[in-house]
Amino acid sequence: MRERDPRIVLGLHRSRYERRILTSALDLGVDAIDTSFNYHGFSAHTALATAASDLLPRFKISTKVGFFPAAGQAEHSLDPDRLREAVEQSNRDLGRAPDLVFLHNPERSLTGSSAAAQDRLGMACAAVERAAAEGLCGSWGISSWDPRPLPRLVDGTLPRPDVVMVRAGLLTGIDVLEASEALAARWGLNPSQLWGMSPFGGSATQPLWGKLDPRVFIQEPHDDLSAVQATFRVAYGLPRVGRIAVGTDSPSHLGELVDALRYEANPGKLCTYRRLLCEQRDRQPL
Repeated sequence: MRERDPRIVLGLHRSRYERRILTSALDLGVDAIDTSFNYHGFSAHTALATAASDLLPRFKISTKVGFFPAAGQAEHSLDPDRLREAVEQSNRDLGRAPDLVFLHNPERSLTGSSAAAQDRLGMACAAVERAAAEGLCGSWGISSWDPRPLPRLVDGTLPRPDVVMVRAGLLTGIDVLEASEALAARWGLNPSQLWGMSPFGGSATQPLWGKLDPRVFIQEPHDDLSAVQATFRVAYGLPRVGRIAVGTDSPSHLGELVDALRYEANPGKLCTYRRLLCEQRDRQPL
């Protein structure tokens, strides 16, 4: 069994919730898992407990609330009562309190005026913060797929999350990168409190990764590093995050990602890449 490394969180978005990936994660030193109230057709928590209830005490578990079942589909809501009920249900289904509960994609329900959106976001944050204070979860955070609307809503009146999770990696647009960093700055979060997700833009097997060589962003030497490993390692710098949630059901793939952490990205080349993204945006017609 390898020494614990907190930089990787095993994401269970598309997982089959098989016991073998959980035992392999522990063997590889990965002892954090991330799931959600709405994953696996709103049965993720019960599937996880059914597959490995005896293993769950060995993991740090993060989950998310914000999507709810409605007429055969999912709907988003920031209603404080519904959020509270989802956290309570998560406790029952997991058989334990999660270590961290994220408010899931709050931007989905922040339409209307800035004042109304800020009020809606503040009440939702307060509901999850209160759940943490009452022991229904260890801490709370924000998980945002598109954080661009959020920084302008954050001021000293809003509760401060313990963690913010955003998209990370080479396929993350410059506007999202900048908004993620602005959001963390508005709340005064350090890099360890900013987590990344979706480092491969949805799939580590899409054709793009056979055409792009992300090893150019890795400091030498890196002869034994694969393109997939380099892509994953670079994601920790776009934006700068302390952890990345990455989904896989393959123990060998997870092992490759753990091994990738032995390498370091080249800060200068990442700065150049970001500058090129900014220049490309500035050239686009208004």
